Amino acid sequence: MTPRWKIWLEAARPKTLPAAVIPVVVATALAQAHGAAQLSKAAVCLVFALLTQIGTNFANDYFDFRKGADTAGRVGPRRAVAAGLVTPAEMLRAAGLVLTLAFLAGLLLVIEGGWLLLPVGLVSIVCAIAYTGGPYPLGYHGLGDLFVFLFFGLVAVGVTFFVQAGRPGVDVLLAAAAIGLLAANILVANNYRDAETDARAGKRTLVVRFGRRFALAQYGLSLVAALAVPALLWRLGYSWPVLAPLALGPWAFVLGRRLARRAVPAEQIALLADTAKFLAVYGVLLSAGLVFGK
Repeated sequence: MTPRWKIWLEAARPKTLPAAVIPVVVATALAQAHGAAQLSKAAVCLVFALLTQIGTNFANDYFDFRKGADTAGRVGPRRAVAAGLVTPAEMLRAAGLVLTLAFLAGLLLVIEGGWLLLPVGLVSIVCAIAYTGGPYPLGYHGLGDLFVFLFFGLVAVGVTFFVQAGRPGVDVLLAAAAIGLLAANILVANNYRDAETDARAGKRTLVVRFGRRFALAQYGLSLVAALAVPALLWRLGYSWPVLAPLALGPWAFVLGRRLARRAVPAEQIALLADTAKFLAVYGVLLSAGLVFGK
């Protein structure tokens, strides 16, 4: 029998958590480049981001089961509720608890960054539920990619920078867009794999709506755009270390080829994890480049 803590760890989907960690790391590197990094505030942003991501994953586990998107026939990793490891009521309570803790962490950011951050935090938490729950679930209407781009890119990077250093500039927006695109690629890989089961459940992701060719183009163009950002930052005045993420070009090409192959389930699951790893490595290289290239 699987220990309970392992079940909950699996339900938190640790392979997706770079999407929560990397925006904070990149924003803090940007703040350091501007001479304004504050690690205590960055730590609070990290706690908020991680709790919101885990709460979203728990809510997704619950609502996808209730809507029939997660069944025994799905290709990807098992889901706790669908596998009978956790009851729906337990998962719903866990999602509520984690998102409540996220809200409390967010209040610390409001104290530090001003009341303008309160609506941002509230919308983030509401959307964590609305992603797969509520009367108009975003993920079921093809808005999941936009949600990820906005909240794991522009909002996460922008707010973390703002709390430490003040108003974001062009360099912050460019870095935030790159991170948002790569975070959205994690969702693309997931939805590409689950297209058939999503379609049967009425989950109209962009892959379901527009087909796999569209998803391949989205995935590939996002990689290209993200790799173009370091060059743009270099043109803005950062020195050569900011170009470090360009070394990931061959890996990006391989990822795109792997997605196009529509391989066996085990390979599709591995591709999802590797897409998250790409985001993590890109974020670390970009962060180092920002700090040493200013």
